[in-house]
Amino acid sequence: MTVDEVSTLAEAIRREVAKAVVGQDETLALMLVALFAGGHILLEGPPGTAKTLLAQSFARAVGLDYGRIQFTPDLMPGDIIGANLFNFQTSSFTLTRGPIFTELLLADEINRTPPKTQAALLEAMQERQVTIDGESLALSPRFMVVATQNPIEQQGVYPLPEAQLDRFLFKQRVDYPSADEERRIIAAHGARTAAMDPAEWGVERCADAGAIEAALATVSAVRLVDEVIDYIVALVRATRTSGEIESGASPRAGAMLAGAARARAALDGRDFVIPDDVKALAPALLRHRLILSPAAEISGRSIEEAVAAIIAQIEVPR
Repeated sequence: MTVDEVSTLAEAIRREVAKAVVGQDETLALMLVALFAGGHILLEGPPGTAKTLLAQSFARAVGLDYGRIQFTPDLMPGDIIGANLFNFQTSSFTLTRGPIFTELLLADEINRTPPKTQAALLEAMQERQVTIDGESLALSPRFMVVATQNPIEQQGVYPLPEAQLDRFLFKQRVDYPSADEERRIIAAHGARTAAMDPAEWGVERCADAGAIEAALATVSAVRLVDEVIDYIVALVRATRTSGEIESGASPRAGAMLAGAARARAALDGRDFVIPDDVKALAPALLRHRLILSPAAEISGRSIEEAVAAIIAQIEVPR
């Protein structure tokens, strides 16, 4: 598969998702980058902004098996990954696989469950496998987590620990639609009372496992020149020396930024990364990996402002 074919495939996926979801172009673009970079994405936004419908439509368009877990305070790790249950008829243990054994997993309201249960996703997100009673079980090589959380409701939630956040390639803020988009949403969806199914909106599958694997191979071959590598290194290291940041980005963040930039270049039909790829993806990739210093918090600075300032101070290679 060529980069032009990857770009064409991505455009076909966008068209299919747009049949069910109005707007959310930036979020969909990041989901495509995450898919072709082999990463996961965390969507943060108020209820009713089509996060679930977007994940369902995306999974259908790219031909991935879809699974959903509604995270609640009483959810246990075994409810996610599965367990060996004793079968009294055969007097032996039988493996019951949990809902994590899918390809695109919607982890709905992931911050509603305690850290012990959140941690059940760590191994799956990092290594695409789970361990049950000492036995490692492989997940699909296309396994992808789309997690959601509500930033408004803070009662009874468990903020994701830094180690968990670091497994997400991107954290995207899903905002309310524009007035025109909201009008189109109400006109299209206002008469429906049942749960929305992407198939009812005509969302068709336009990719399969072979196409995704071929696209991933193409992305891995996208060229990353030394000047862009130096730019990524300077950007990541600047987060550790900024007076506004208490805890900066890790080397893993730099490696993930490089992989994501490769995917964005391929989606744009290029076989080489340009600095604009890095600049465009850096806010979504860094915002959940940095911790503001107490002084910056007191002064009312946001993490977005701090990231923007860091990006602005790093010289862009020509």
